[in-house]
Amino acid sequence: MNLDLRLSLPVAAAWLVAVVVIGVPGWAPAVAIALWLAAGALIAGALLSQRRFFASVALGCALAALCSTSVAVHAETRQPEALGELAAKHTTVTVIATTTSAVRDSADFFQATITTLEADGESIQLESPALIFTERSGFGGVDAAPAAPKPALDTSDGDREPWGIGVTFTVTGTLASTAPGDGRAVLLFATDAPEWRADPDWQFDWANQLRRTFATATSSLPGGGGELLGGLAIGDTSAVSDDLDAAMKTSSLSHLTAVSGANCAIVVGLIMALGGRLGAQRVVRIGLSILVLLAFVIVVTPDPSVLRAALMATFVLIALGSGRPIRGMAVLSLATIALLVVDPWLSRNFAFVLSVFATAGLLLFAEPLSQSLGRWMPRWLSLVIAVPLAAQLACQPVLLLLQPSLPTYGVLANMLAAPAAPIATVVGLAACVALSVIPLIGLALMWIAWLPSAWVAAVAEFFAEAPWARIPWWDGWVGVVTLSVLTALLLAALVASGVWRAHALRLLAIATTCALAVVAGSAVSAAVTWPRDWQFAQCDVGQGDAVVVRSGGTTALIDTGAEPELLESCLERLSIDHIDLLVLTHFDHDHVGGTETVVGRVGAAVVGPVSSPEDEAVLEALAAAGAAVTEVHAGDRGQLGELQWSILWPTTQLSGIEPGNDASVVIEFRPRPDCVEQCLSAVFLGDLGESAQARLTAAQTFRPVDVVKVSHHGSGDQYPALYTELKATLGLIGVGAENGYGHPTADALAMLDDAGTAVARSDLSGLVLVSPTRRAGVVSLWSERGAAVSH
Repeated sequence: MNLDLRLSLPVAAAWLVAVVVIGVPGWAPAVAIALWLAAGALIAGALLSQRRFFASVALGCALAALCSTSVAVHAETRQPEALGELAAKHTTVTVIATTTSAVRDSADFFQATITTLEADGESIQLESPALIFTERSGFGGVDAAPAAPKPALDTSDGDREPWGIGVTFTVTGTLASTAPGDGRAVLLFATDAPEWRADPDWQFDWANQLRRTFATATSSLPGGGGELLGGLAIGDTSAVSDDLDAAMKTSSLSHLTAVSGANCAIVVGLIMALGGRLGAQRVVRIGLSILVLLAFVIVVTPDPSVLRAALMATFVLIALGSGRPIRGMAVLSLATIALLVVDPWLSRNFAFVLSVFATAGLLLFAEPLSQSLGRWMPRWLSLVIAVPLAAQLACQPVLLLLQPSLPTYGVLANMLAAPAAPIATVVGLAACVALSVIPLIGLALMWIAWLPSAWVAAVAEFFAEAPWARIPWWDGWVGVVTLSVLTALLLAALVASGVWRAHALRLLAIATTCALAVVAGSAVSAAVTWPRDWQFAQCDVGQGDAVVVRSGGTTALIDTGAEPELLESCLERLSIDHIDLLVLTHFDHDHVGGTETVVGRVGAAVVGPVSSPEDEAVLEALAAAGAAVTEVHAGDRGQLGELQWSILWPTTQLSGIEPGNDASVVIEFRPRPDCVEQCLSAVFLGDLGESAQARLTAAQTFRPVDVVKVSHHGSGDQYPALYTELKATLGLIGVGAENGYGHPTADALAMLDDAGTAVARSDLSGLVLVSPTRRAGVVSLWSERGAAVSH
């Protein structure tokens, strides 16, 4: 067996065991004991029989046992039972936590580690990673210092600086549980702005200041080059706009802004080369490289991909110092298993998975692909193609789980952009350091680094706007397995020789033809089965709401999602160019972010309470383009074709409720008496929380409806009695894949099941069309990712 495979297979086996065990942490002790016993037996067998196979399997069992033992040791510390109990009760808690990611004023959420939790007069000491969700539209402004100014974070001039890593703070909110395999132990939804408690320790504070200075300086750079430079140099993507981020992902260039092995290699290479020029001994150069590498990790923040790259670089330096030969897969395997043993939850972290897979792809496939392509082209060109192709082939099956489509121009875009990225990285990193030491030199270097950064941005935007930038593919494990088979056959066809290459080409041709036939057949089937009498259309706009209501030649749109491009795409598919009635339930970004798409196309708009200049600006833009804008309250009514709509919430006097989720407009659609065809009824609940839902239920008498738009994307903050009273046939949930909020929660789905309500989720079903049938209480459901069915 190939040495690289003998090194990687035991690690892969241990990884798979870790994925399973962290999903059911209660199994960890028993699995660990069983694997330790198996490893011991196999080692004995290997010594007696002297067979390498037994030794490899024994190593796999031992590594898996290490991961399982780590889960067993850390499970209770990461996610104690007390957290789950508090989350189930929706208890308001106050936590003391430390940031593990930088925090921007407009951030929707950030990472932190909870160290102390106070609830019901009791204090619990923890060490649990958490995701802290901000208040509506962010915290507004995260004060960088307490009320009493202090020299380190003086805000007497009125400016507010974003928090960096290592800031200790206090925040109040409610908890939500995560799945056992989630890297975060708990989600905390803040109800108040956080309060500063302590600055970071010195080892983090200097890095925060360095990043802050660089971010401030690069904010003056124009265009996409300025937005990208922070990501290319130090992995700080906070300045990247949503449009540019989408373009980078569409063109498969987003990995360039994630710090990886290339960045670490550049840093270490520069130190080793500079030390060699100065005549320093190898041991000194290696020691200095490790120290600089540690500082680099702190500056760019210790994300999973960064830790993997830095650990690999450290192992390479140690091997150099000891005079041992260096094998790439051995180093990758050792770094991977070391990180998985320390933190088994990384086994389900997509950033870590993609980092390892991309590196393995380069180590295993880049050279064979280059040699194969070298038969038809110059050596330099074959290398330029082989490197991005190897990484793309290794990562694409995993990427399908995040986005079920294939990048048409991914390899070509990387060929054009990748040569510029190292220049931007090296010069940008030098600028980052120089700005804090010799600002004039730092500014000059920053502008030099802007040139290659702007080139990368231009390449991303060009290919993102090219026709057929991405090819639709099956989502879920069917798509992953299919693409994995095609990838294996493609690699075999390119790398193998003789009769094996011929067989691989034949199988690849057959498999590709079958796959294309099924894809084409699915497209034809979708066109044929598309219902012409649909009444409700739930657009797939990611983590947000946008539902179209159609009746009698008129159209209403309930919320606009967060991304204008996604809403525009949906409206084009539905052939809608005019909105008779726009309903903005409230002004959170995931409900109004796409409003610019429909400005100038709206006849009338009804909205909930306004609370900020940003809210006013949305309405002013609609009104200036000709829309009649009205703030509505319970009791307001109107007509939409053969439907009558009525506002059920908010009431005129909202005692104790601020504008936001709990003041969401709740609108009901009912058939008018003169409805000719079968018309469906629906209630849209906005983002009402449990307490507001309870007040709504007490204030209204509900009749059963055909469709309910489930509140707050299926969060756990629900009032089951409301859904029981509505008795909806179908519940629509607008939710983004891998949204980080845990939406929809298991509790919400169970509640809908208890109420007899079927569920259509935009993350699983994509675009959903709901049509009436001739049977009362039955609707027809069509989704772009499945055949038409009835519920």
